Amino acid sequence: METTHRKVNKRLRFTDEHGNPLSNREIGIRQVNHAFLFGCGGFDFMPYVLKGGDEYKQLTDGWLEVFNYATLPFYWGRYEPEEGKPNKDALMKTAQYLKDKGVKVKGHPLCWHTVCADWLMKYDNQTIMQKQLERIDREVTGYKGVIDMWDVINEVVIMPIFDKYDNAITRICKEKGRVGLIKEVFERAHENNPDAMLLLNDFNTSINYEILIDGCLNAGVPISAIGIQSHQHQGYWGREKLEEVLERFSHFGLPIHFTENTLISGEIMPSHIVDLNDWRVDSWPTTPEGEERQARQMEEMYRVLFSHPLVTAITTWDYKDGAWLKAPSGFIREDNSRKPSYEMLKKLVKQEWWTDTTVKTDENGWAEIEAFKGDYQISTEGRKAEVSLMDNAEMILALRD
Repeated sequence: METTHRKVNKRLRFTDEHGNPLSNREIGIRQVNHAFLFGCGGFDFMPYVLKGGDEYKQLTDGWLEVFNYATLPFYWGRYEPEEGKPNKDALMKTAQYLKDKGVKVKGHPLCWHTVCADWLMKYDNQTIMQKQLERIDREVTGYKGVIDMWDVINEVVIMPIFDKYDNAITRICKEKGRVGLIKEVFERAHENNPDAMLLLNDFNTSINYEILIDGCLNAGVPISAIGIQSHQHQGYWGREKLEEVLERFSHFGLPIHFTENTLISGEIMPSHIVDLNDWRVDSWPTTPEGEERQARQMEEMYRVLFSHPLVTAITTWDYKDGAWLKAPSGFIREDNSRKPSYEMLKKLVKQEWWTDTTVKTDENGWAEIEAFKGDYQISTEGRKAEVSLMDNAEMILALRD
């Protein structure tokens, strides 16, 4: 599949620190990070950062071999189970650790009707809304510079008609309407961090989500990217559906993030289940046949998405089997051994879609480079530089001792 749009083709002139050309030199071009966001849930980093331990180190080290983008949990009911006592220390330490490893971090989510704070229920709707906005002020401002990407509001298509249990956010969504609520929370997040990447995220990929996005854009909501969930516990979407979803959501012209992807390496969940959370089992084992199927389907999905010019991020939700609903949906098994899907994706990300090469300069220090967009270490004969290669414009780069 076509990946040329993921690369730069550019002329670089290599000099020493005094501007003298590095003529007729072999220059090493070694990629250290992708511009594209290859993501996975980063929840497992929290116990490692806070407690340490060999088991978690093995797990997190393997994660870092493949991924450069992590989602961390900000579910309000767990983040602040008691009003006024948020769990900021744990999340900040984890986010900072990931950032120091070159990982981009996203907070998920700022507003959602599920896993909501129960203590909000004692307030009237006006106060609930006020506290929701204050929460956005606190998180977006407090983590600025460490977390600059947020799922601002989650699963709004179903939000005002959600009836499994009463909750504060459904109450205010009923009152304000979907677009009204979205506009308020997005504008508040944008005010607090105008440079942040702000996502609208949903599992509903029907025309209802398209209509909602259209209404938001017409209302001036500052959406940075469209988030599409793809939990495929009931079977792989397939290439045809992937391409159909991409075609429909591309007409907005916004970046597309596949925010929550799962593919199962065991028995598929029955098709009659409407809400995935209703499927409760004692165990859900992975199988050798299922693992081969998972790797094959995942490879096709990543290739389809990586080839699409508007897709800028893919997040597989579970790194380890059993993380959600006990599903065998991870890249590693419950004993931390690596599945075929892990090896497949690592080969794609760090070999096929990766640049590690040398070029030779001419007498004036110029060389042509074709490379995947991202961050690089450039070196020759003891001289080196770090640079981001993101476009085709000519560049002069000074290498220093």
